[in-house]
Amino acid sequence: MCCVGGTGSCSDAGKSGACGAMLEEETDQTYENVLAEIQSFELPIEATLRSVYDDQPNAHKKFMEKLDACIRNHDKEIEKMCNFHHQGFVDAITELLKVRTDAEKLKVQVTDTNRRFQDAGKEVIVHTEDIIRCRIQQRNIITVVEKLQLCLPVLEMYSKLKEQMSAKRYYSALKTMEQLENVYFPWVSQYRFCQLMIENLPKLREDIKEISMSDLKDFLESIRKHSDKIGETAMKQAQHQKTFNVSLQKKNKMKFGKNMYINHDKIPEESSETVLKHSLEEEDENEEEVLTVQDLVDFSPVYRCLHIYSVLGDEETFENYYRKQRKKQARLVLQPQSNMHETVDGYRRYFTQIVGFFVVEDHILHVTQGLVTRAYTDELWNMALSKIIAVLRAHSSYCTDPDLVLELKNLIVIFADTLQGYGFPVNRLFDLLFEIRDQYNETLLKKWAGVFRDIFEEDNYSPIPIVNEEEYKIVISKFPFQDPDLEKQSFPKKFPMSQSVPHIYIQVKEFIYASLKFSESLHRSSTEIDDMLRKSTNLLLTRTLSSCLLNLIRKPHIGLTELVQIIINTTHLEQACKYLEDFITNITNISQETVHTTRLYGLSTFKDARHAAEGEIYTKLNQKIDEFVQLADYDWTMSEPDGRASGYLMDLINFLRSIFQVFTHLPCLPALSLCQDSRGIPCS
Repeated sequence: MCCVGGTGSCSDAGKSGACGAMLEEETDQTYENVLAEIQSFELPIEATLRSVYDDQPNAHKKFMEKLDACIRNHDKEIEKMCNFHHQGFVDAITELLKVRTDAEKLKVQVTDTNRRFQDAGKEVIVHTEDIIRCRIQQRNIITVVEKLQLCLPVLEMYSKLKEQMSAKRYYSALKTMEQLENVYFPWVSQYRFCQLMIENLPKLREDIKEISMSDLKDFLESIRKHSDKIGETAMKQAQHQKTFNVSLQKKNKMKFGKNMYINHDKIPEESSETVLKHSLEEEDENEEEVLTVQDLVDFSPVYRCLHIYSVLGDEETFENYYRKQRKKQARLVLQPQSNMHETVDGYRRYFTQIVGFFVVEDHILHVTQGLVTRAYTDELWNMALSKIIAVLRAHSSYCTDPDLVLELKNLIVIFADTLQGYGFPVNRLFDLLFEIRDQYNETLLKKWAGVFRDIFEEDNYSPIPIVNEEEYKIVISKFPFQDPDLEKQSFPKKFPMSQSVPHIYIQVKEFIYASLKFSESLHRSSTEIDDMLRKSTNLLLTRTLSSCLLNLIRKPHIGLTELVQIIINTTHLEQACKYLEDFITNITNISQETVHTTRLYGLSTFKDARHAAEGEIYTKLNQKIDEFVQLADYDWTMSEPDGRASGYLMDLINFLRSIFQVFTHLPCLPALSLCQDSRGIPCS
């Protein structure tokens, strides 16, 4: 929108160019407005002139005509103005001439005043020079203060370095040295005290290296002394983690086999519940305080030394030294004591020290970068594993106590499980346990050989008398005997076997339990455990029990009656073998119909014992008859018989009658075989 009048202005002409859109009939008015705006000097003329040239094709010519007309008008006005003010100019010149005299007087006064000011300024100049000197001193003081402020941080940092050295904060001291060298010393490098500090830093670094290395040596000595405690804690934690799972497995097995009687044979549930309760109580106690390797060992010397050598750029030297020293310690840890095999504590100390060593190495592996590597720990473990197996193989061979061998096995399992939890392979240890298992079975066989001998020596070799129902149930609970005829008989009555039969049966089951204890925790399948139990039981029957029976049969004090009872006993023991197989099946839950299931060799074992007893009966019977004949004093000179037999012959007949009465208790086949001589010809 354009303003009306000569002095108006267009407020938006320079911004939007709206004046270019005016109609032809308003062209003259537009030029006048543009000229007014140019004369006002209020707006930039570029926008105003642009609006003129952008309006119409002949706008420039028309505008120039208008501009010439405007100039002529202004020239006329100027001429009028000059004519009007000419007389005033003449009057002003006249007035200036009149004041010339006054100006000369004023000049004299000014000169006098200047002289008096110069005299008065001399004193000011003196004071000014004093002020200048003070200002120079002040400037120097400020410069000194600035330099001191520049030096103070350096001195403070150096003082901080000394405090860190005194407080044994060596890693922080090295960082402070780096700051001094890179940041602070360049500020004050021109001063002599700075040069002294710079020369002292290398010595401080060497001192730090020596002190940190000394701390590392103390640390290595400390963990060498406390490795058994570290290993003991780690093994307890591994056992603690495993206890709950084992307890649950036992509980599940206990529930699965609850009230599962196989001819009065079952897994003792009361003892299983006791084991489970005891395990859970131990777990609750262990939960109260669970220590870690960080709680037992202060690893800060290793961290500090590693950081210090890393900062000093000598990390490789530190790593080589650490690994070399730890390898030496590993060889010392792996060296067993000479009497280690005598007690389980000797093995326990040996294992805990080894576990402690490798737990520390595993911790160092995971919390540091590059100090030890997985390849280094694997190499160290393989070397240690070979030594451990050699030591265990040598020392375990001296163990004759099965309880000690079993405790050794448990220690090896805990030892292997602990290290396996830290990522070390332990398959070779479990392979070694199979070798120790054979040795354990040998010690069990020797132990049970003594047990069987004691049972045979304590036996009276007569049928077990029963006077009431309670005694009958006690015997039935110990031995799986089934005889409907005997059950129908009234009390008192007798079992056909002697006391040694239920005792031997119980001891065979105890042997199976003892053999099972070694098979537990070996990470083997139920089929393998079942096979191991059956093979060890076969060895007990075919070798140990068979040998004890043969030795018993050949003893001189064993008479014909005892031999007959032994034959009866072996018959019942042979019949009980199927219950032993069911007993093993009940423990392992492996069916006897499985293709690879091993059978018990009780049939052949007790058959051989019976044959030996029968042969011994035949031999002793012939010897007894020969004795009767040899001791008899016959009258070979009698001319006529007196009509009655000799007393010796009557004694022999009575003896044979009692013996054959005893033979009636034998099974049919053995009884018939005893009525034959050594050539198989029936006795007359």
